[in-house]
Amino acid sequence: MLTKALITGITGMVGSHLADFLLEHTDWEIYGACRWRSPLENVSHLLERVNRKDRVFFEYADLNDQVSLLTLMRKVKPDYIFHLAAQSYPLTSFDAPIDTLNTNILGTCRLLEAVRATDGCDPVIHVCASSEVFGKIPPEKKPAEGIHEECHFHPASPYAISKVGTDLLGRYYAEAYGMKVMTTRMFTHTGPRRGDVFHESTFAKQIAMIEQGMIPPVVRVGNLQSLRTYADVRDAVRAYYMLVTVDPVPGEYYNIGGSYTCTVGDTLNTLLPFSSKKDEIKIETDPERLRPVDADLQVPDCRKFKHHTGWEPKIPYEKTMHDLLDYWRGRVRQGGQFLTR
Repeated sequence: MLTKALITGITGMVGSHLADFLLEHTDWEIYGACRWRSPLENVSHLLERVNRKDRVFFEYADLNDQVSLLTLMRKVKPDYIFHLAAQSYPLTSFDAPIDTLNTNILGTCRLLEAVRATDGCDPVIHVCASSEVFGKIPPEKKPAEGIHEECHFHPASPYAISKVGTDLLGRYYAEAYGMKVMTTRMFTHTGPRRGDVFHESTFAKQIAMIEQGMIPPVVRVGNLQSLRTYADVRDAVRAYYMLVTVDPVPGEYYNIGGSYTCTVGDTLNTLLPFSSKKDEIKIETDPERLRPVDADLQVPDCRKFKHHTGWEPKIPYEKTMHDLLDYWRGRVRQGGQFLTR
């Protein structure tokens, strides 16, 4: 029988790139859990295969509906689950904390309970938490090698709190029920298909819109001093594949991230020189883009994961940023209207 992989959140940036990776590097069948209203832009290149039922299948499921998850598990009985679906935007979580907590914590619990309740279903499960669980770490308390797995949690948003719950649930189900669950705390990862609510992607989108004359030559920004370590999404999904295939250890938890660290402002300064309008563009702070509290020192120590799997990031930071800008240039050239967020 063919190996079956289930990706929750397949229509997101990471889920769509993971599907691409698995199609290229495995012979697995790929099942994507999505809602009927999920946007399909990120998986538009897969739709012909979905229509032909050529190794890619979309199945309805909603993390907030237990019956749909039970139906999904009984139908697919996957060998691997990559649980990526979430309310993933920290700033939105300040306005919608209950939805964020419900989707991310209880949704993860519903998914794991659906697995537990399905006879003949014993998959290797990747539960995706977030580096946001570590929150706002004072500089004097940051370890010299970066944030390691045993650093204490100090979440700085309802989103981050929800990911603490997600993280702990994954470990609990491994310990309590012997399920093959592993948890990751991926640090900032980006590239083509990144949502425009995230800083580097909204910078790239605004630059692309300026180049096409759609908006005035002003890039609106939030906190430019926050420190981030960047990975390419294509390196991230390779890490997720290695997580579940290289001697997976139930109950383990790993920090994963890139090797290039800079401020959010430096990210903008990387993107601007790529633009033909670089000499015309001005920068303005937009108060609506500022979080009430910011996790502003996100530098990881990834030695545990690297030692276990041999994974290393391969794609240079500059290529990631250039590909992100080219992605938005392509979207903008296709026409239509865009929110200036």
